[in-house]
Amino acid sequence: MPEVHLPHLEDEEDEQRDDKPETVAAIPQHRARGKNALRLALEVLLIGTGVFLGLAGEQWRESREHRERAQASLRRFHTELRDNKKAVADVRDYHVTLRTSLRQYLNATPEQRKSISVKMQGVRPVFFETTAWDLALATQSLADIPQDVAFDISRVYRIQQAYVQLSQGMLNAMFINSPYSGGEAFLSSVAVYLDDVTLLEPQLLKMYDELLPKIQAAEHP
Repeated sequence: MPEVHLPHLEDEEDEQRDDKPETVAAIPQHRARGKNALRLALEVLLIGTGVFLGLAGEQWRESREHRERAQASLRRFHTELRDNKKAVADVRDYHVTLRTSLRQYLNATPEQRKSISVKMQGVRPVFFETTAWDLALATQSLADIPQDVAFDISRVYRIQQAYVQLSQGMLNAMFINSPYSGGEAFLSSVAVYLDDVTLLEPQLLKMYDELLPKIQAAEHP
């Protein structure tokens, strides 16, 4: 009967037993690496989503702030230009009548002037409100307003500024040719002033009538 080497069989069994744990242990390590990669991908996705939502929220907030500034500026412009329109309309007829009387008086002979009565109740220039315009320039809120409306607003304020400069020149002339000592020189200065403002006033009233509805429409789109 041949010899059976039992120790040899035990060695093989030990080797087989030693090999199995290594194979079994390798499987959890592979799965762990897969789970780590998935977790990392999810973290990157969450971070990216958070950054995107943060930027979108910031953009929405800035857009809302621009819109609110624009609406506030438009409300101020509408109120201010409406008041300026009323100021111009209140003196327009007076300036036209006074200009006509002054021209008639200045063009008449000394004898004819005795029968011409010039009813003058001051020069009555318009003093425009410009607070909304000054604030818009200081805060740069004109950039938030629709460009066509901002352009028309700028044109109106430029014409108003030309009117103010004429009025300032008239007031300065009064110190040189006062109504108490200048006589005809003073009346001539007033007539020249009225020649210009009676042209600007109808132009301003027309611009107000066209612009105010535009501002109101832009304020409530």
